Amino acid sequence: MTDITTSCQNGSPPRGKFITLEGIDGAGKTTHLSWFCDRLSERAAQQAARVIVTSEPGGTLLGEMLREILLHQEMHCETEALLMFAARREHISTLIEPALIRGDWVLSDRFTDATFAYQGGGLGLSIDRLKVLEQWVQGELQPDHTVLFDLPTDTAYARRSGVRLPDKFESKSNAFFMRTRAEYLRRTAQEPERFSIINAAGLINEVREQLEAILLTL
Repeated sequence: MTDITTSCQNGSPPRGKFITLEGIDGAGKTTHLSWFCDRLSERAAQQAARVIVTSEPGGTLLGEMLREILLHQEMHCETEALLMFAARREHISTLIEPALIRGDWVLSDRFTDATFAYQGGGLGLSIDRLKVLEQWVQGELQPDHTVLFDLPTDTAYARRSGVRLPDKFESKSNAFFMRTRAEYLRRTAQEPERFSIINAAGLINEVREQLEAILLTL
């Protein structure tokens, strides 16, 4: 990451921070996204930066088109992974990387961890193949910090039920989400310095107390 002192001497802003939110469907990321963005913006303002909010799959015009296909069309798991990374490549080059270079902070609802969890853990696609795609598409780019909203799969199912017409991922079995959750937790164990895990099963104010503690570290 760019040294702040050096970049200021050169007249350019320090590189921005890249923060991601992860979790299985029903974990509550969307419920807290706006609040988290507001609080994160207060932190970013201390470095004269702003927060850009985005999501995956999506984030660009092409990405949103691919999102509709990914959420509603059945396909081979390898095709699905390739489309996810295609949308991500466009997302990185069009939105994420330019924002970070400007010194802005990027807050993304999902990133590559979701692909490892859903397509790798949930669908059983080779983790090694996903690592190859990850390296090809994003190089050394990784989130500076990732917040994992974790909760039991049956609690997540109860939250999803009856809210709206589910997409193809939200309609998956409990066994699928158990595998997805397990892969998320495996990744947090591999990179504990990047991840923060919060108990997302509690009340809104209880979850936000945990998020507030995380914000103080950024």
